[in-house]
Amino acid sequence: MENKLNKRYGLITAITMIVGTVIGSGVFFKAEKILNTTGGNLPVGVIAWIIGGLIMVVCAYTFATMATKYEKVNGVVDYAEAMLGKKYGYYIGWFMATMYYPAMTSVLAWVSSRYFCVLMGWDITGGSCMVIAGFLLVASYALNSLSPVLAGRFQVSTTVIKMIPLLLMAVVGTVKGLSSGLIISNFTEVAVPAEEMGGTGSILFTAVCATSFAYEGWIIATSINAEIKDAKKTLPKALVFGTLIVMITYVFYYIGLAGAVENQVLMEGGESGARIAFSNVFSSVGGTALFVFIVISCLGTLNGLMVGCVRGLYAVAMRDEGPRPEVLRQVDPAVNMPTNSAVMGVLLCAAWLLYFYGANLTDGWFGPFCFDSSELPIITIYAFYIPIFIMVIKKERQWHGFRRFVMPAASIAGCLIMIVAAFVSHGMAAVYFLIVFAVVMAAGWLIERGRKADV
Repeated sequence: MENKLNKRYGLITAITMIVGTVIGSGVFFKAEKILNTTGGNLPVGVIAWIIGGLIMVVCAYTFATMATKYEKVNGVVDYAEAMLGKKYGYYIGWFMATMYYPAMTSVLAWVSSRYFCVLMGWDITGGSCMVIAGFLLVASYALNSLSPVLAGRFQVSTTVIKMIPLLLMAVVGTVKGLSSGLIISNFTEVAVPAEEMGGTGSILFTAVCATSFAYEGWIIATSINAEIKDAKKTLPKALVFGTLIVMITYVFYYIGLAGAVENQVLMEGGESGARIAFSNVFSSVGGTALFVFIVISCLGTLNGLMVGCVRGLYAVAMRDEGPRPEVLRQVDPAVNMPTNSAVMGVLLCAAWLLYFYGANLTDGWFGPFCFDSSELPIITIYAFYIPIFIMVIKKERQWHGFRRFVMPAASIAGCLIMIVAAFVSHGMAAVYFLIVFAVVMAAGWLIERGRKADV
């Protein structure tokens, strides 16, 4: 059976994979959280979006320079292995396959279901929402496993669709807000003073932490670098252009919201806040139509995350590492997909969806080990990046100063900001997450040790 994936994605698909994976639920889901976190302080919220975006862009640039030199089966794992050796590559691949990909994908299934329920006027906390989330998770898995080419086309289509409400709100909301004076009012009036929220520094760090979920997903594009045509030239362009498009879109969408509805109304609207804003600008009918696009955009993000999820254990197995590599690296020639890896990927997604419900949507099932799986796994991946960036500075002597020193150093600083923000925002929950992380990584070590002992 053939174990290599075909080169089938070009520059446009790679860019839309990045934009389509990143843009989606996060900008709607976290916009309301950031507004509440800052007490309606719009300037602080905008600064948080810019800081989070710049961290994404500089990290993407550093990885883009590495993409011009290293290419195997999974970008970030390739880079980790090249910089720090096979063991580090294995552990980062293991973490991404067992925690990062499935945790994010499960949350996206729930968020997609959540906005669908808002559209339909159904309860977003009851059984109907979770049943739909489970269905969407399986449907996304089926699409990627049975027809990866169709999944890629779906990604391109949903990227175009999801940009429509964002751009319309960014432009029309801003124009309307400036003409009515609402933007000026929202920028100058604060619902809750910063002192009552813990101080400007604290709320800024918490808001930056919240942006991590909205901005994350760009690194998943590196999971398909073995399937990108002329990846060493195409992937760097896709990473840089894609992340810049995302950052600019988010900042102007957030400003556009300020021209659509009062901060207090948006804060109190909760899950319906985005729909209220769109209805105010585009009428009830137009707002509903655009909200349908929002639901589709969430599905596009879910699809993009599943692209990485179904390939997670395949990337580990292709290095002859992890559990049963001879099984998980098999590629079905009929669909050119690692189907065994895909099955394990969706199983892990289901486990993380169960955890997310028990830890965040009902009375805590797990005691002190109830943490936000939409943010903390993402912050952890930034911690994994730091040693890679350090080794770029140390080893890549053929690169000039900007590529070798300036951007890796800026990337390290950005990662440290994210780590500090996680502890400021989540407190002890971050510590309990680290315990779970340690257990999962220890399991990966035991599996690899046991497999080598059997050889």
